[in-house]
Amino acid sequence: MRKRALVPLLALLTLGLPAPVTAQPNGTVISGQARFQVLSPTLIRSEFAGERRFEDQSTYNVVNRTFPRTAYTSRVSDGWLTITTSALTLRYRVGSGPFRADNLELKSGGTTASPWRRVVCATGQLCEAEDTAREGVLVAADHPGHSGSGFVAGFTYRNNGITATVRASAAGRHRVVVKYANGQGGDGKHENRTLSLSVDGQAPRQLTLPATADWNSWQQVSADVDLSAGEHRVALTRGAADSGNVNVDSLALLSGDQGYPAVRAIDDCRFGTTCEAENGVVSGAAKIADEHAGFAGTGFVAELVGGTRLTQRVSSVPAGTHPVTLRYANGVGGDGKHETRTVLVNGQAVTLPITADWKTWATATASISLPAGTSDLTITCPDAGCHVNLDTLGIGNSVQHLALGGYRRSLDGYTGNNGDPQLTPGLLYRDGWYLLDDTPSALRNGTPRGDRGAQPYQDGYVFGYGTNYKAALGDLATLTGGPKVLPQWAYGVWYSEYIDRTAADFRDRVLPAFRQHGVPLDVLVVDTDFKAHNLWNGWRMDQAKFPDPQGFLDWAHGEGLHSTLNIHPSIQGDDPDFAQAQATAKGKLARGSCTNCYVFDWADPDQLRAYVELHRKMPTDFWWLDWCCDGSGSSMRGVTADSWINEQYAKMGSFAFSRGFGSLQAGGYSGSGPLPTGPWAEKRTTLHFTGDTSSTWGTLKATIGYTSAEGVATGMSNISHDIGGHNDTTGLRGSEQYLDNGQLRWTTKLPDDLYARWVQLGAFQPITRLHSNHSDRLPWQYGPAAQASATKFLNLRERLVPYLYSVAEQAQRTGVPMVRPAYIEYPGSPEAYSTVDSQFLLGSDLLVAPITTPGDVGSTRVWFPPGQWTDYFTGQVYQGNTWATVSAGLDTMPVFLRSGGVLVERSADVAHDVAGGPLTVHVTAGATGEFTLYEENGKRTRIVQARDHLLVLPASKRDWKVVVHDGGSTRTVQGSGAVISLRAPR
Repeated sequence: MRKRALVPLLALLTLGLPAPVTAQPNGTVISGQARFQVLSPTLIRSEFAGERRFEDQSTYNVVNRTFPRTAYTSRVSDGWLTITTSALTLRYRVGSGPFRADNLELKSGGTTASPWRRVVCATGQLCEAEDTAREGVLVAADHPGHSGSGFVAGFTYRNNGITATVRASAAGRHRVVVKYANGQGGDGKHENRTLSLSVDGQAPRQLTLPATADWNSWQQVSADVDLSAGEHRVALTRGAADSGNVNVDSLALLSGDQGYPAVRAIDDCRFGTTCEAENGVVSGAAKIADEHAGFAGTGFVAELVGGTRLTQRVSSVPAGTHPVTLRYANGVGGDGKHETRTVLVNGQAVTLPITADWKTWATATASISLPAGTSDLTITCPDAGCHVNLDTLGIGNSVQHLALGGYRRSLDGYTGNNGDPQLTPGLLYRDGWYLLDDTPSALRNGTPRGDRGAQPYQDGYVFGYGTNYKAALGDLATLTGGPKVLPQWAYGVWYSEYIDRTAADFRDRVLPAFRQHGVPLDVLVVDTDFKAHNLWNGWRMDQAKFPDPQGFLDWAHGEGLHSTLNIHPSIQGDDPDFAQAQATAKGKLARGSCTNCYVFDWADPDQLRAYVELHRKMPTDFWWLDWCCDGSGSSMRGVTADSWINEQYAKMGSFAFSRGFGSLQAGGYSGSGPLPTGPWAEKRTTLHFTGDTSSTWGTLKATIGYTSAEGVATGMSNISHDIGGHNDTTGLRGSEQYLDNGQLRWTTKLPDDLYARWVQLGAFQPITRLHSNHSDRLPWQYGPAAQASATKFLNLRERLVPYLYSVAEQAQRTGVPMVRPAYIEYPGSPEAYSTVDSQFLLGSDLLVAPITTPGDVGSTRVWFPPGQWTDYFTGQVYQGNTWATVSAGLDTMPVFLRSGGVLVERSADVAHDVAGGPLTVHVTAGATGEFTLYEENGKRTRIVQARDHLLVLPASKRDWKVVVHDGGSTRTVQGSGAVISLRAPR
């Protein structure tokens, strides 16, 4: 008996012992409980499995790990495993356990970083909820009294939860204490609530959280648990029988008569890296904040005053005197002064000169003596206070981990006058590295990963790309899937307006006006008023407005158009289709927060089936899921709700048209915060609609930077803004009347110059979708100059569809989005980073610098990247690495073709994409370059300019018109076959 028991005992003991490093086939290196897979020179998978059970299935985020074989070396020296590729070096301390700041190090492009941060809360330490693993919940900070940077808000949906890693110092009885607030919930109730507490994946127990006075009142509740010494996972989750609707600030594992702690558990910061100030221990009056743009990480420590202390524990320090770099902002302080300030670093005074304001960051460096090993770096203030904000502390490293771009669920409510929208960082950073933490992701089919009990598990992809941003985006596309190529017609012109339209309106008024005024049209968007029973969430087309739904769609197709219907995801209890939907859902549809409405949990197959079946009576080409105020969502663990339902919509139509990256339950309508499962699946299915913005010059300008910011952060290429903005700000009377609750009202309109400039910008965005809330967006509704301008640019947009479709296909293959900032192509030019809010590239060959100021004539300052650039409209040539102020009336805008670039467009205006037509190729004289034309039949035509000849490969019988731009003049040549001469006639 003893011998048989000895075998499993020895197996358990060996889990904690260092194991020899073994190289496996296909770029895999195993070191005990850690596995590393070299996927590309700039991408390594880092996986830690406490029980050595590694995961090889695809996840919902990561759908492919098959990369071309990559050359690398691996060796063990001085207790460190070192893996080196041509682009990066990754080091792991053999046998040191789960990845954390002090045992896994990345070196890439001159940067040293610790990609993994792992917070373990020992007995008696405060475990901030924002430092835990989260499922379906966001961190908020809108109620006072919390500690750290905020609290975890809501628990509004089943399986929403947090999981903390704790370490029991000794075996025995412990208390798990939770600090929470329980005010009046979104369901209108103010009552005792429940969550489920589980340890190491064992059967949960229900935990009651009594009501507090309001959301600003915090209380504690506790539960006893018996633990062995060592690490454990404590989960607090809204189970099927729980009410949720609470906020959780923190928790703690306590023993004996220990009181609730004030000292926060943190992970070390490794010497040679840059530490985020918000990840240290903050005491005194200072708070963690995020209201000023430009910070690194998730925030900064705000306005240090007397008595403030910020402590950061630093590991692996060599004895000696080392540079410590503080990144700070020094604006007008709470004492009303704007002057040089002083902070104390380990007692040594450091002078911090003023900055222009609180969103301007600077650095200052001090030399600090530290002993060998692990020691604390402590920043304190004189009694009079420091009155500065601290962002980072560089310990032997001054390089900042600053995000390039970012994303959010939508821009709803953005006015252009209320500060920049707060974005969530994604893939690209200025210092050239990123960790895609895939640990929370479900498997590809939506099934949660198996529970591992108390055993730690980590699964993350370390990108080390330096300034090779294209390599990073390519790795991301291979790993998580490239952005979807929409049907070619989707890159044409869309007409969308939140106003009551009927089939007769579209047939007899709207489309004839487009044809009469020579404006192309590809997509008709039918907004919510088409519905019967309820204009918001009805599930049949109103027969009075659309007497023959299939006939309407057939008519649209006959006119070369495609159509979409607007959907809101709930159903009224008295809807004629409700009984069948509830029966299909097997009685599981629950009441939502809207009046007498029921909502869907799309994670449940029966409810998803009921939801999908509701769509079948309404024929359309694709669906616009315009959810905002309903309560439907998904309780599926490891899958973001938006991504899951958008995938279902893509199966019902050719693609999903929706908000993305989050869920209504986590962060509300616009959902500015990130969910742990990330944005990575969204681009495979979705055209991202960015929501209801206001019609201002500020919003127009912000659109320039946002499109490329989202693209480089997530790999999303298909991004759709309301061209013209959604919410009126001018009150200018428009051209149409409509009924609003029985009252006759007029539409509104934009100022002519704002309308013309917005249409110009839209012509060069991934999607051109004219949209508004009861406001004019059609060219003939404006004055002569604005009408002529909008008509010209909408026709240009339609002519550019072959180029746009080809660039969209490039984006799918390469991961580089259609609209991109200049630093993607020119990473070595500082100006490429400073101009992201004023200009962009559409593909690699078109530079677009929209005018965003009022007036019939406007100007903008343009930076021209290396090379030579020709104005598409005027032919003026600009040399690269220069600046110029470019002016334009409403009939034109600053758009430039790169020398060596190839631009393919239709040769003539067409009414819609289905009309097709011959093509024109634009090139610059004497240059070399190439472009691959991709067509819907899958045919690829390689067009190569070899100075004075154009090569068409494979040879095409198509007749080509070639416009050669030559120093301010143009000439046109015709040709067919494989070789077309570009020489000027003598």
